[in-house]
Amino acid sequence: MDATSTPSAPAARLIDTVCSLIATNGLDGATVREVAAAAGVSIGAVQHHFHTKDDMLEAAFRHVVDTTAERVAKVPFGPDVRRNLGLVMRELLPLDETRLREAKVYVAFASRAITSPRLAVVQRSTLDMIIEQVAVPFHGADPRREAELLLAVADGLTFDAVTRGELPDPEHLETLLDAYLERVLPA
Repeated sequence: MDATSTPSAPAARLIDTVCSLIATNGLDGATVREVAAAAGVSIGAVQHHFHTKDDMLEAAFRHVVDTTAERVAKVPFGPDVRRNLGLVMRELLPLDETRLREAKVYVAFASRAITSPRLAVVQRSTLDMIIEQVAVPFHGADPRREAELLLAVADGLTFDAVTRGELPDPEHLETLLDAYLERVLPA
């Protein structure tokens, strides 16, 4: 399967299995054998859709990025820039079960991107896409810089929340995000 094409239904089910395994057991727990066992299919069925483990991991990383981007695209914007940015950033934070799973997978992949050129390409394009979207409402001297800072705050909150070894406190994450937004975009 080409990593940029839309996956078939069986491939999508396998990608979902990969993401679940990563969220629970980390990247090392997402072997072809483990994915096959968890999905109830043969190893050959997994290899039919993903020729290598790297293909499988890249498809899963792109899936998480695409799913998050689709959710962000559905955020209803109004005239309040700070509110709009808060809504977008909330889609990136682990505030519910779905976003917590995605955040765990994203953090695992972002970490692996350090040593995987293929995943680094996905990571760079993801960050560039988010920064471009977030920069739009900023009207200051350097909107891209403001967007990079805001994304760094959201990434830091996400990293801290998913690496503590306990369930994140969504209310606390939202309070910290709102405090930062109020600081950079006072009413």
